Amino acid sequence: MYLIVTRSFPPEIGGMQNLMWGLANELSKNFMLKVFADYYEDHKAFDEQVSFSIERVGGIKLLRKYRKAQLINEFIKENKIEGIIADHWKSLELLKTNKKKICLIHGKEINHEKGTSLNKRVLDVLNNVEIIVANSKYTKDLAISLGVQQDKIVVINPGVNQVQELNKETLDKVESLLKHKSPRLITVSRFDKRKNHEKVIMALRNLKQIYPDIIYICVGYGDEEENIKKLVAELGLQPQVMFFKDISNELKNALVAKSNVFVMPSIVHKKSVEGFGIAYVEAAQYGVPSLGGKDGGAADAIEHEKTGLICDGNELDEVYSSINLMLQNNKFHEYGKVAKENSAKFEWNKIIEEYKKILN
Repeated sequence: MYLIVTRSFPPEIGGMQNLMWGLANELSKNFMLKVFADYYEDHKAFDEQVSFSIERVGGIKLLRKYRKAQLINEFIKENKIEGIIADHWKSLELLKTNKKKICLIHGKEINHEKGTSLNKRVLDVLNNVEIIVANSKYTKDLAISLGVQQDKIVVINPGVNQVQELNKETLDKVESLLKHKSPRLITVSRFDKRKNHEKVIMALRNLKQIYPDIIYICVGYGDEEENIKKLVAELGLQPQVMFFKDISNELKNALVAKSNVFVMPSIVHKKSVEGFGIAYVEAAQYGVPSLGGKDGGAADAIEHEKTGLICDGNELDEVYSSINLMLQNNKFHEYGKVAKENSAKFEWNKIIEEYKKILN
């Protein structure tokens, strides 16, 4: 039996939650599995539908990690465990076991200056596990630069589910919502400084001079939402920008499928960095190419000048010229076709084979 120890798991929504669910779901087809996850409201209906055991740990957040570690330590003593897979170094910090430990790393959570107390805590955990799974080459290099032992690290990109065929009614609804405007740019992400909506909007001011019917679709929520909306108003771009949140997956996917370019020229903001960018792959599944930022792991998800473009997200001119290049002569069609073909290598049925190699 393998244990998955995670702080992020469905029915809670998010990229990390999707990653840990995909990993658990695929591993359960080949291994006995038990998941220890944080409590989440309305989890019972979800938990009853899965084929493996999920134990939820609740209580005050400050004390939860101690209670969770105690439960896991007791379970390990009483059961035959082959190994433990953790979503975060903190999920392993309090565990006392000599069982095989595998820790996933993503970028932001390990990015603490060398020599600081947090960096030492990270290294105490990571340099005492058997295998570290980095989500991209960028994250691997970041970990090594911060003192993590290189020989422990393997790179396995996050997986995606096979794309679902979209309902014609939903696709027609999207056309109606977008009022048949084009070209169409889209970002599906949290409103966060590192996602760099700001530069896209600033570039949009000039792009609309060339493409009068251009539209930028923003799907998500987050701390920067009001600031982004304020910038749109200041630049007089309300007719060009549409905001969506709290929408169904079906509608979100239809908005992506009906767009021309996925734009997320991510930057490093303080210690926050885009370790991979699963959203680029999810767009590619619908034949939509991406513009990513050079800071972070986008290069693992986007093949420059094949499935999209990578630019310096800090430079407005680069963001503008890269978007324009993809729109000129409908270049996005060419990139989108290759992106769709390339996205198959990220599907879970292929990614899980990499995990099997390190578990067997």
